[in-house]
Amino acid sequence: MSNRLGLRIDVDTFRGTRDGVPELCRILDARNIKATFFFTVGPDNMGRHLFRLLRPTFLRKMLRTRAGNLYGWSILFRGTLWPGPLIGQRLASTIRMASEAGHEIGVHAWDHHLWQMKVETLGSRCLHDQIKRAFDCLAGIIGREPDCSAVAGWRCTNEVLKVKESFPFRYNSDCRGDGGSFRPVVDGHDLSQPQIPVTLPTWDEVAGEVSDDRYNEFLMESMRPDCDEVLTIHAEAEGMSKSRMFEAFLDDVIASGREIVPLGRLVDEGNTMPTHEIEQRTMAGREGWLAVVAN
Repeated sequence: MSNRLGLRIDVDTFRGTRDGVPELCRILDARNIKATFFFTVGPDNMGRHLFRLLRPTFLRKMLRTRAGNLYGWSILFRGTLWPGPLIGQRLASTIRMASEAGHEIGVHAWDHHLWQMKVETLGSRCLHDQIKRAFDCLAGIIGREPDCSAVAGWRCTNEVLKVKESFPFRYNSDCRGDGGSFRPVVDGHDLSQPQIPVTLPTWDEVAGEVSDDRYNEFLMESMRPDCDEVLTIHAEAEGMSKSRMFEAFLDDVIASGREIVPLGRLVDEGNTMPTHEIEQRTMAGREGWLAVVAN
């Protein structure tokens, strides 16, 4: 049986790229760990999420995570009164540094806010354009085509899965679930690109329910023995104000004997990979729907 932890790092914002990524690279390098970074490279319009404060579930999340203190107040207004900065253009050297350090680099989004808020209403042409802009930008930065992707906020539909088939992705990580890699089924047809579901809760999903003092213990207890697990962290949290907590977590995992690997190491290359449909559901700790492996 396997006993690995796939480490996925989502980078959603300008500040997370500028400040969180170098710190995470330092932390990982000190422990000789390689991970998978999924980068947002277009405009940082995350401040537009302010309008979601009208939704009670989103407001509760902002209060639980103390978003202003966690991310910095500038992040909450970015892209509201004026267009947000182009992350890939302004911070190409930081993204390139993560690649040159040997980490796996993948596409997260062009416009994270747009994708998270409107993906289900975007047509296939617009979906393709959003992915291609991020793909081309990232390829220009790291000097090769990125071979993996993970949608923003786990907002994935069957149309997204079909559009991604036109890109050279070796795998995608667009959904939540409790199993290993699989091939998604859309309209009765097996697609070619494997999915690697995220199996563990993220910090922001349990903040307020689990204290920071207990969070690492909670994660360790959540990992099943003799099973691969996948954890998503965020450059804006574990790479910044939660970095010391994250360092302690890595040390706990290493001491437990579980190997920490990039997500690409978890892809089952065999011909017997299971197939599953992906459906949209709500999940405790998150506002709105997200893609989940169907039972």
